[in-house]
Amino acid sequence: MVLNYIWIGLILVAFIVGLVRLLFFGDTQAFIDIVNSTFASSKQGFEISLGLTGVLSLWMGLMKVGERGGMIQLFSRAVYPVFSRLFPGIPKNHPAAGSILMNISANMLGLDNAATPAGLQAMRELQELNKDKEKASDPMIMFIVLNASGLTLIPVSVMTIRAQMGASNPADVFVPILIATFFATLVGVLAVCLKQRIRIFDKVLMGTFAGAITLIGGLIWAFNSLGKETMQLASNLMASFILSGVIVSFILAAMRKKVNVYDSFIDGAKDGFSTAVRIIPYLIAILVAIAMFRTSGAMDFLLNGLKYLISFTGVDTSWVDAMPTAIMKPLSGSGARGMMVEAMTTYGPDSFVGRLAGIFQGSTDTTFYLVAVYYGAVSIKNSRYTVPYALLADLAGVISAILVGYLFFG
Repeated sequence: MVLNYIWIGLILVAFIVGLVRLLFFGDTQAFIDIVNSTFASSKQGFEISLGLTGVLSLWMGLMKVGERGGMIQLFSRAVYPVFSRLFPGIPKNHPAAGSILMNISANMLGLDNAATPAGLQAMRELQELNKDKEKASDPMIMFIVLNASGLTLIPVSVMTIRAQMGASNPADVFVPILIATFFATLVGVLAVCLKQRIRIFDKVLMGTFAGAITLIGGLIWAFNSLGKETMQLASNLMASFILSGVIVSFILAAMRKKVNVYDSFIDGAKDGFSTAVRIIPYLIAILVAIAMFRTSGAMDFLLNGLKYLISFTGVDTSWVDAMPTAIMKPLSGSGARGMMVEAMTTYGPDSFVGRLAGIFQGSTDTTFYLVAVYYGAVSIKNSRYTVPYALLADLAGVISAILVGYLFFG
C-alpha cells in the first residue's frame, strides 16, 4: 500500500512540475523529456533485471549449498546465548526461539527466501505467548527492530546490482555496509533493551556488545590510519577473502553432511533466476516513476533545497545526492533499490554517490513493510513503540553510512 502511494505520488508530482514548466516558463520540451524518460527507464529496468540473473543465480546457488550444509543451524547455535537474553519473555526451548534464530541468521547470511518464512513462523509462535492478541508483545517488538536494523554479513543484492551496473569492484562496499549495519543494530537493540528494562549489564550481553564494538572500532581505526588508496585496497582484499572463505566453508559444510553440492547449487540458482525474473515488473515500475520525477526537475529541486540548507552549517553536501535511497528504504525495498540504481546510473557505480547509495541500501531494512507484513500476519493492531524505535535504528544506520562512506570513499 505504501509503495502504491509513493508510485502515484512520484508520477503526479512529475506531471505537475512539467505543467508548471510549460505554463509559467514556456518550456515546451518538459513533457517531451518526461515521456522519453519513461521509454529509456523501462528499457534500462529490463536490461538490469536481465543482467541480474547470472550473478543472482550464482549467489542464491551458493546460499542454498550453505543452507543445506547446516550453516544456518550452526550460526543459530553460536548466537543463542545472546538471543536468549534479548528475549527473556520466551520460555526455554520454546519453538519461537528457534524460528527467531533461523530468521535472523538467514537475514545475516543474505538468505531472504529462507528469512521471511522463518520470520512469519516466529510471529505466529510469539502470538501464542502473547496475552493481548491485538497488541504487540515485548519479544515481538525486539524481533521487528532487529529485522528493521538490517544486520547483514553478506550484502548479496547490493553487490549483485553493483556488478550489473559495471562497478570495477562490486564488493568494495562490503566492509562499509558491515560497519553501518552494525551501528544501526546496536542502537536499535540498546534502545529496546532500555525500554523493556532488559539487563544490558548481563555478562553475556556486555561481553558481546563490548567485543563487537571493539572489533568494529578497531576496524575503523585500522582503516583510518591508512592512506585512501591503501585503505581501499585493504578493504577490497578483506571483502574478497571473507566472501571466498564463506563460499569454501559452505561447500565444505555441505560435503561434511554428504549433501549433493552440485544439485543444491542448481536448486538455489533456479530460485535466483526466478527471483531476477519476478522483480522485472517492480523494477521497471519504480524506475519509470523515478525517471519521470527526476526529468521533471522535482528531484533536483528537493536535493538542491536540502543542499542549500545544509550549506549553512559548512558541511560538505556531496552525500545529499544519495539520500533518496536512504529516505525510501524504510518505506519500500524495491523503491530504495530503484533509487540506488538511479544514483548509480546518474553518477556512476564507482562514484561517491553511487557507492554511498549502495551503503544506504545495505545498512537498514524496510521498516514499514516489516511492520505491515509481520504484524498483519498475526492480526496485531497496536504496534506500540515499534515504529519509532525501528526508525531510530534506521537513522543510526543512515548517519553511520554517511560517516563510513566519507571514511572509505570521500
